Amino acid sequence: MRLARRISPERLQSDPCLSRHKASSRAFPIQHSWRKSIFFDNAWLDGLARGALFAVLALGWMNLLIRINGLRSLSKMTNFDFVTTVAFGSLLAGAAQASDWTAFLQAFAAMAGLVVAQALTSKLRRQSEKVEDLIGNQPCLLMRDGEFHKAALEANRITQADLIAKLREANVLRLSEVRAAVLETTGDVSVLHGDATVDELLLKDVRSE
Repeated sequence: MRLARRISPERLQSDPCLSRHKASSRAFPIQHSWRKSIFFDNAWLDGLARGALFAVLALGWMNLLIRINGLRSLSKMTNFDFVTTVAFGSLLAGAAQASDWTAFLQAFAAMAGLVVAQALTSKLRRQSEKVEDLIGNQPCLLMRDGEFHKAALEANRITQADLIAKLREANVLRLSEVRAAVLETTGDVSVLHGDATVDELLLKDVRSE
């Protein structure tokens, strides 16, 4: 076990390395790692007040952004919309857990940035088919007229049991009733079933594999 030795003032003045170390210590003091209080000196009260207030403000800010951008903000119509919705929830939780005003305002700015990005992406998709093909994925046909498309199931890593579970959720009683089962860009499975023939317009942009 090594014991720390006390350095004499004479050696500290004569040794240039030790002198520079002492000078740098005065120039750059060690910063404390504990967090500063915002509302109360008590850490417990400050944490409770900060979490409650920041959560309410973040929720109100998110609702305001949704009112401005419209219901499309939470529609999950495309994979980009789905990712944006998930990011909204993460940023809302981050804002509620912010330790200072800087982190809280950063979460606010990120929410606004997501809304702007979603609005611009939606506008570009409406104006250009190339942008739509670049940003969005194509839905995939997993089942047609009671027959499973095994190649599509394997390509999308979906088992037949997973698809059958989705058919049960859609209240399918017989496989012969299924006109089409489509894996949407958001990951949801749409099941078209019944006795009527499916309009081909509904399957226009759906790929078979």
